Amino acid sequence: MTENRFLPYMTALGYSMIFGMSFMFTKIGLGYMSTLQLIAYRFLVAAITMQILRALKLIKLDFKGKDLKLVIMTAIFQPVLYFFFEVEGVNLTTSSQAGLMVSLVPVTTAIGARIFLKERLKLVQIMFIILSVGGVIVINVLNDSSGLGGNTLGLIFLTMSVISGTLYSLSSKRASSQFTPVEITYTMMSIGAIVFNGTLLVRSLFEGTLAIYFQPLTNPEVYGPILYLGLLSSVVAFFFLNFTISRIPVSQSAIFGNLVTVFAILAGVFILKEPFGTKDVIGAIMIVTGVWGTLYFGPKKKRVRA
Repeated sequence: MTENRFLPYMTALGYSMIFGMSFMFTKIGLGYMSTLQLIAYRFLVAAITMQILRALKLIKLDFKGKDLKLVIMTAIFQPVLYFFFEVEGVNLTTSSQAGLMVSLVPVTTAIGARIFLKERLKLVQIMFIILSVGGVIVINVLNDSSGLGGNTLGLIFLTMSVISGTLYSLSSKRASSQFTPVEITYTMMSIGAIVFNGTLLVRSLFEGTLAIYFQPLTNPEVYGPILYLGLLSSVVAFFFLNFTISRIPVSQSAIFGNLVTVFAILAGVFILKEPFGTKDVIGAIMIVTGVWGTLYFGPKKKRVRA
């Protein structure tokens, strides 16, 4: 039997596409509710889904005798800290700053993987990673007329989101030595649901009434975005991401994150009829070429036969 060595790359493309489409559904959802409400509902749906799959015995979980700190730390870095810092950072800065900072995650992840996981990158791979990051910069910075000047606190939050995203990838890789991708995803969704829904409930009570928590759910228009973000963009996409991280070097899995920008643009152009300019074409080509080069010049795995 031949091991499917292309499967991790297929799941990487899968989560990149799902995350890319999620921007469109997030934009729709935010028209009816606050950011915290959308995040809370998203992870509540994800956690309930994982519980149903567990109850139906469609997924298997076994945490006995394993180092729970590994998987809990993974969940704290992503989604808890990453989402908190990213949302706060985006609220205080421009879209160009946010796009620029997030694009640095593959670079910081490659550095972290070299230091902590002893993964090595060839010089040519580093050049292609830089090319891919450059593509994100072209799309986000040159298309944003607001420029790069902005809020210092916002930049600090974005920096912390980059660090959180990097630590998540490294933690997920380490956790994969004891936990399956399903177990890691289950923990992430459960902790995310507890933290964000707990925060929303407390805020609702402080604002005067618990009814605030449920208010957006009275509008049927919100269920499409919530279900997409909760089922596909959380359960499926994060499972794909954790699976990819467990199977290939972290420095390679992280570079697929830049493809999210490409899929987000395609969704905007073909579904929301948003403009598609020359800078978008150039940036997309740079990103795709950068991802291809990083993978092509990486270590070649031999096929495993039973």
